[in-house]
Amino acid sequence: MPYVTSVDGTRIHYEERGDRDGEPVLFIHGLGADAIGWFLQRRAFSTYRCIALDNRGSGRSDKPDGPYVLEHMAHAAREVLADAGVERAHVIGASMGGAIAQYLAVLHPEQVRSLTLACTSCLLRDWRDELLAEWADTVEREGMRGFATRNLGWLFGPRSFRRLYPVAVAIGPFLMRAPDHGFVAQIAALRTVDPDVAELIREIRVPTLVLTGSQDILTPVADAEEIASRIPGAELVVIRGAAHGFMVENFRDFNHVVGEFVARHSGENADVIPLRRRASA
Repeated sequence: MPYVTSVDGTRIHYEERGDRDGEPVLFIHGLGADAIGWFLQRRAFSTYRCIALDNRGSGRSDKPDGPYVLEHMAHAAREVLADAGVERAHVIGASMGGAIAQYLAVLHPEQVRSLTLACTSCLLRDWRDELLAEWADTVEREGMRGFATRNLGWLFGPRSFRRLYPVAVAIGPFLMRAPDHGFVAQIAALRTVDPDVAELIREIRVPTLVLTGSQDILTPVADAEEIASRIPGAELVVIRGAAHGFMVENFRDFNHVVGEFVARHSGENADVIPLRRRASA
């Protein structure tokens, strides 16, 4: 399993799947997850060279004491690409991974062929800051199992939540596999996001897809609309009935929309910025 050592000495683990000769796609996961969380996407993108990293504090990467900083996590993603010998990649980031992907596109635009920002935001709302602080307190008091049991409702839509809750309670702590201190340190990174980035994303000039679910209550549609309004030419797609965890809950819709977008900006179409915006899928 390949590792790359970040500038601060943190070892970052990543894995590769798919076609070694295909166009590179970099997957950046969200809070508390790891590279395994993209298992429903890796098969759908098997004709691409799929690279998925474990952010610091998660998976097989080092888990130093926090707090962490999103900018450092973006630099680590760039170092993963360099270690893999990749000059440019289609970058797909979900939730916290979407925030990291924004930093990557702002700081290292030459390495981003296309950008997909899923269930994420560019601004730290007061209510979300308070929620993240509450999550950190819950983990410090009750550990990840207590957190996962209490907060699954933020990830799934009401219909899926009723169906999946018994299973999710059992497997939630295994899906969100960050240790307690790593999870809390990642939360700290989200709570100290640089407000300047929300302005700097206006300078992004790569094809960008902003994707969200109509029932996402953690990063509501308004957050996606805000990002799409700031990035020139960005496409906005809202998946009806989907919530925050739609990479799993609505994976077929997610894979179809993102796969079509990436295909349009691969090969000879790589530098074409879309002029249209779609409202729903």
